[in-house]
Formats: sequence, C-alpha cells, structure tokens
Amino acid sequence: MKKIMIFCIPAHGHTNPILPAAKELVSRGDEVRFYSFDEFRDKIVKTGAVFISCDRFLAKLSKQEEENMKNINTTEMSIQDIRITIGMTDFLDSEYKSFRPDVVYSDSACFWGKLSAWKYKVPLVVSTSTFAFNQMSSQYMKNSPKEMAGLIFGLPKVQKEFRRLREYGYEAKSFLSLVQSDNATDSVVYTSKSFQPYSESFSDHYAFVGPSVFSDRKPEKQERPLVYISLGTIINERPDFYNNCIEALKNEPVDVVISCGKALDIGTFGELPGNVKVYPYVDQLDVLSKTSVFITHCGMNSVSESLYMAAPMVLYPQTNEQQAVARRVTEKGAGEILKDDSPAGIREAVMKILGNESYAEAARKCCEDFRACSGAKGAADHIENAPNPTDGRDVIKELNKAVVTEQILYNVILILTGIILFRFVSVNYLWIYIPAAIILSSPVKNIFQRIYYKKLTVKKQGA
Repeated sequence: MKKIMIFCIPAHGHTNPILPAAKELVSRGDEVRFYSFDEFRDKIVKTGAVFISCDRFLAKLSKQEEENMKNINTTEMSIQDIRITIGMTDFLDSEYKSFRPDVVYSDSACFWGKLSAWKYKVPLVVSTSTFAFNQMSSQYMKNSPKEMAGLIFGLPKVQKEFRRLREYGYEAKSFLSLVQSDNATDSVVYTSKSFQPYSESFSDHYAFVGPSVFSDRKPEKQERPLVYISLGTIINERPDFYNNCIEALKNEPVDVVISCGKALDIGTFGELPGNVKVYPYVDQLDVLSKTSVFITHCGMNSVSESLYMAAPMVLYPQTNEQQAVARRVTEKGAGEILKDDSPAGIREAVMKILGNESYAEAARKCCEDFRACSGAKGAADHIENAPNPTDGRDVIKELNKAVVTEQILYNVILILTGIILFRFVSVNYLWIYIPAAIILSSPVKNIFQRIYYKKLTVKKQGA
C-alpha cells in the first residue's frame, strides 16, 4: 500500500482526467489524499480519496486579474500559481511531515504540487492533461503576436515572483523547469502514443495511457444525425456563436444539442427551433456516444472524449494549445478547422463532415486506438511504481548535441563565406549577406533538427 498525495489547479479540464486514476489507486488499497478546491469536492469524494480543501489559499483577484485568468493569460496564471505556492508553505510542511507520502501525483500546471515534491524529495509523477510538450511537439503550438508580446513583457513580472520561491525553501533551476516537459520526470499523458505528436522523443518515464474517462459506454450513433456543440468550461460565454450555430442548423435534417455553460441564461436564446435543445450542462460522454458531428473548442479532454466515442469534429480552437490539438485531429483525418464562424460557414463545415464518410472512419480508428490503451490502470501502475525504470535513452538530449555540432559548422561556413566576399568580391555584398545569414539561421537549424530527429528515432525504434 502506498501513501499518495494528489495536487491539481482549480480547473475541470485538469481535474477530470485525474479522477479515474485516483479511484483506481483507492481500489488497490492505497491511501490517497487529494488536495483541491471546494468546487470539485463531490467529484473527488466519489473516488474514495480523502478530499482536502485548499480554497483558503486562493487570492482575491481584481476584476482585471479575473479577466486575465479567464482569458488564460499565461503571465497572470503563473504569478497566481507562485503566490498560492508561497501561501501554502506552512500548510504543506505540516502535511508532508504528518502524512509522509511515498509518491506525489501533480498536475503539470500545479506549481505547489511539483515544487513541494522536489522540496521534500518525494518521487513525483506529473499528470499531463494535454499533449506532452517538448522542443519538438511544441512546434504544434503557434503563438499569435499578441500572445508572444504578452509572454515577453510578462516574463520580468513572473521572474520577480519566481525569485521569491527560494526564500521559502523551494528549489527550481528556472521558471522554465516548472512548465516544460522533460525526459527525466515520470509523467502520465492522457492520450495514446500514436496520437501524441513526436511521441518517439519522449523517454520511458512517460506513460501514454489514453483518455481518462468514467465510462464503459460504446458509440451508438443515431439514424438522424446529432450535432453536439460545446465550448468547454472556461471560454464559453459566446451567445453570438451559439446563435450562429442555431441559425446554421435550424432547417437541416439534424438534431442539435448545445451545452452553453452555467454563466449564460438559456432565455437569452429566445424561442428555439424544434430540432435544437440548449442546456447549461450535459453528460458529455453520453451525448458524444450518439453524436455524428461535434463542434468543439478543441480542449484536450473534449477532443479525447469525442474520439473515444468515434465522433468526428468541426474544430474551433480558441488558444494556441487548442490549435495544437486541432492540428493533430486534422492530421488524423477526424475533423475540419472552422475557418468561417458565420451561419453559412458553420453549415458548410457540418454538412461536409456528414457528407463524407472518411471523417467518421478516421474517428472510429482513433476510437479503437484509444480504447486499446491501458487507461486508469496504466496510470495507477505508473504512479505506484515511481520512480519508474528507463533504458536511459534521451532522444532530445542526443538531438541537441547533434544540432549544436551542425550549427557550429554552419557558423564556420558563414564566417568563411563572409571573409571571401570581403576580400575577393565586394564589401557591398556583406550588407545583403549578413541579414540573409541571420534570417536563414533558424530555418537551417530546423532542417538539421528534422534530419537528425528522423535518424535518431529510426535508431531508437530499431534498438
């Protein structure tokens, strides 16, 4: 029997995947304490884990801070996570000393879980509610100029808060070490290895266990197509978008279910067409089992549940992380990006998927792949066995060494070419050559990276 601490941030998309694993651990006789927030109390208690409230450590936010958090502002979220960690210091010290855990299972975005495990030198397993992101898979995420500016200008604020952690005994080499995936840390990822981008670049410390769900239900599609629409639990106050969906589909031979969240008054939509129903909340897995097309914001949980129930998607991502998930779905052929969210654009996207069986077939293949994964039992095995053994192979470390060597060679060639231009051709060409060399540096590095990555992963698969 193991003593296990579980930590998570106050977010449904991060909490829900942990619950089946918690229930499985409890069923094995492990003593599990789940440190979370009152909003999730009932869900956690149902797993059999001991719920411990952390609400008192949440700071009172200004309206602007609340808005930033709601819009998933990375700077604001990081600052609040650090402040919560500092506020919990004495409490966590008491909990670790009295409970004496064997393992800590912490959400990847939960700083106080990760930092406290390192502080008290307890084996850590990270719960990864979206894709695992390293320098290869992060290529799927494309930050907008606004997001990039926010990250750049917000970094000094985050670093200022980060430095305070050391005053309270928390050790982290850098802020990056709190947010990135690395091949030395045990991690549970709630997707399949084939759905994870660049899965070969992750070490044996990663367990790809598939979607983490409480359901034995199988897909059972209806003769009359069902279109389900949801934008998740965070950025879901979009009456304009829901109204466009209603307008798009009210005269089509389909049934429509909309889950709009608790913040919107259903009366806002007025009298609904006969084929449309709107709810604040639904049993999503139950609805998805009957769904022919899912219009989704592309949160990892929603996409995983959709494919688990073999439902193809119209993809409407709102953040860079959701865009990464959407990209992977399109690569698998199980969905289409919504490029026009007008009624006409929505209607065209939905009817395209309904009219082409290849989308449903691709979703069925993903369904089979997900259901073949180890699920909650695999997650529990990985948690109980931490720290897990590994063959010691680190593709990313090998890749970085190879790319550095090639980058040095590239720089030497640049210098020699510059000298030749300067001495034997014309100094005037240097004003063209130098900017061109700087601009080409990044694409050249990416080419080297892709070439060596292919070589290394082929070598790994053949080992």
